[in-house]
Amino acid sequence: MKLVSYHRKDGEERIGIWREDLGGPYDLVRAIMLYSIAIDEMVPPIVDMLDLLQAEMVDVETLREIEEFVNHTGLIEQLSDADYFKLIAPIPRPGAVYALGRNYPAHARESGVDIPEEPIVFAKAPTAVIGPDEDVVYKKWLTRVDPEAELAVVIGKQGSNISEEDAPSYIAGYTCLNDVTARDIQSKDLANSHPWFRSKSIETFCPMGPWIVLTDEISLPLELDVTLRVNGEIRQKDNTRNMTFSVPYLISWISRYHTLYPGDVISTGTPEGMKPVFPGDVMEVEVEKVGVLRNRVVAES
Repeated sequence: MKLVSYHRKDGEERIGIWREDLGGPYDLVRAIMLYSIAIDEMVPPIVDMLDLLQAEMVDVETLREIEEFVNHTGLIEQLSDADYFKLIAPIPRPGAVYALGRNYPAHARESGVDIPEEPIVFAKAPTAVIGPDEDVVYKKWLTRVDPEAELAVVIGKQGSNISEEDAPSYIAGYTCLNDVTARDIQSKDLANSHPWFRSKSIETFCPMGPWIVLTDEISLPLELDVTLRVNGEIRQKDNTRNMTFSVPYLISWISRYHTLYPGDVISTGTPEGMKPVFPGDVMEVEVEKVGVLRNRVVAES
């Protein structure tokens, strides 16, 4: 099952379940409202994906019940927005974006450093998040910008001090993320022992999408190809089985220091293949079983 955030023709933001047979999404908020009336049960107000996650309603069994209801009652066509929709970032306003540095051994080696003994975690500003087919803006004062293809994990419920064994139950689903990096700024900050936050958090430098694939379609342990193409040419390719730190370990490790909340995102690191992009280039992040996230680089006007 895939969840999406999108704009309708009238410009309103909606969340939906993606249906291949419809060729697009149907309105999940209205479906939940009608379902709650039918079963005479109140649900908290839901407006966007963060609301849905915070209500802990990103549950495969619950969503299947809602889908069976709209199919059985013949409401699916009435709820469909497949005639017009524009996908946006699945979580346009995530609570936090935790990202991993050097989590693929080959990428650590190409960076000239040892494989880390514990996770290297940094933050990307939620304000940097954009969706599929939105433009990444190359600022006038930058001299090198690199894309980084990554699998991202969406957290579905609150927790701290989570064990590795329990970590899978905190996963709502998975999406693609492009950890766009101002490499020139990062190099300066590294030389001065400063954090990476500035180079990673420029506005538009966190494309995410095209949707959240729920755990019914992807099971642990993860063995997914992660690929970056620029103008159709493969720049990066590796498999998540080669990550130094697994997803359950990362959830457990981060939650020792920070309470994880529904709607938080953990981006799990990038393969080797660091090369710059320039205005006019088209970047495609593809994660096996998840999808393709496409964004163009444009010069700041």
